[in-house]
Amino acid sequence: MTLQTVHDVDTSPIRQADALLTDLDPLWRAVTTEMRTRGNDIHVPISFAFAERLCLVYPEADALVVRVAILLHDTGWARVDETKIVSEGFGANWRQADIRFEHEQRGCEIAREVLPGLGYSAEFVTRVTDIIDGHDTRPVSHSIEDSLVRDADRLWRFTTAGIALASGWFGRSPSSYCARLRTEILPELITAAGLEMAVSELERSESLLRIGVL
Repeated sequence: MTLQTVHDVDTSPIRQADALLTDLDPLWRAVTTEMRTRGNDIHVPISFAFAERLCLVYPEADALVVRVAILLHDTGWARVDETKIVSEGFGANWRQADIRFEHEQRGCEIAREVLPGLGYSAEFVTRVTDIIDGHDTRPVSHSIEDSLVRDADRLWRFTTAGIALASGWFGRSPSSYCARLRTEILPELITAAGLEMAVSELERSESLLRIGVL
């Protein structure tokens, strides 16, 4: 797999049109309710935008699979015990908390419910659910599409909005959370472009949030 950097990408209108052909507004509308849980209505659109940027860098990926998977990946939080989302999902053992496995399973259920009615084939649905199932808990990526979804899911954390939300979930100050992003999350980025975007976004966020003095 050839991993390009952000600066290598052809972002011409023709390339963008080739990679991002399908209007997903009907799918966004179908899961509006699921977007109102755990900050999904902030997290998912930002992650979606990063996913689209990554798709332009890696045209060998199936952009539609990536876009649909990132759109649906966290919808399952709407079907778990909301009182446990922060206490278990962001606790000491948050990476392997039962509620994280559960939200992945529920997300797959939602994908199987909404996608066929919008015209997506059974094979396409399986490709999407294979990514959703394990996006937080599985240690390895299975495909370039899986990798782009994983990176997009993490990239939002480096934005000011992501830092604001996540520092509260983890009970940290923005400064402490930014330090965690550098030591724990940056090494998790899979693609060269994802890492480049994360570093650039984090530097911008740290400047805006006055991390050096606060």
